[in-house]
Amino acid sequence: MKRTGIVAIALLALAIPAAAREAPVHPAVVSDPAPDAAYPAGMSAFTIPSEDGLLNAVLYTAAGPGLHPTLLLLHGFPGNEQNLDLAQAARRAGWHVLTLHYRGSWGSPGSFSFTHASEDAWNALQYLQQSATVAKYRIDTSAIVVAGHSMGGFMAADVAAAEPHVAGLFLIDPWDPAETVTTLSTPQGEAAWRAEVASDLPPLQGATYDSLTAEIRTNSEKFDLGRKLVGYGRRPLTIIGAERGIGAMARKVTADAQSANPDTRLAVWPTDHSFSDRRIALADALVRFLKQIAPMAR
Repeated sequence: MKRTGIVAIALLALAIPAAAREAPVHPAVVSDPAPDAAYPAGMSAFTIPSEDGLLNAVLYTAAGPGLHPTLLLLHGFPGNEQNLDLAQAARRAGWHVLTLHYRGSWGSPGSFSFTHASEDAWNALQYLQQSATVAKYRIDTSAIVVAGHSMGGFMAADVAAAEPHVAGLFLIDPWDPAETVTTLSTPQGEAAWRAEVASDLPPLQGATYDSLTAEIRTNSEKFDLGRKLVGYGRRPLTIIGAERGIGAMARKVTADAQSANPDTRLAVWPTDHSFSDRRIALADALVRFLKQIAPMAR
């Protein structure tokens, strides 16, 4: 082989991230499984009662007989990125996936607030464990995982810490309200938070800048992600942060999580808050995490 060819191959190898060279993308991320005529994959849309309102919800059901592990996937504030590509990848890997819109968001009746979103996530998690739901959708209640992006990451940690039956927690550039409260002490921090809330209010009902800010300011123990992760304890936990998002929050709360669980895994990737150029990698990370919880899921 000519020397120029050797150099070209060497440069190509350096251009490929080490993780990509070490392991190929999981097949569930990039290829469809063989159809199952007896137990096909499907999708069910319904509402879940939650306090004084209803949650518009969708359950992606995996193909195959028997009980299925199930993922509760929670979107952020307000939920422009719903991460449904992750739901599809998880279903191809043999997992049911429940997604929803919190009260007062994207057409779900009621008023939006961070407190309501926490209640909604809890009620959705309990719905997956109800006997009628388990029987209808063949849910393996020993393998329920909660995942969340941004604000949904906080909500995921909140409910997982309170529910010992949750088998795993996967956080995607999670939001720590307590850190936001800290930044409100500066004019720059308050201006940034005000601008963010203003841009996110249109799809939400019943929420204002003042109401949302008062929630996180007056209930610091409730809205503290690090505290929730300590309460979650030693169960499997992976946190994926974004350098151009709020990855600094991910790094900070990981230290809290590792005080209770030294096996907590953290990666902070050079991407934006929506993981716009890392969707395949994000789906791969999620599927591999799920496979640790339920290795036999197809």
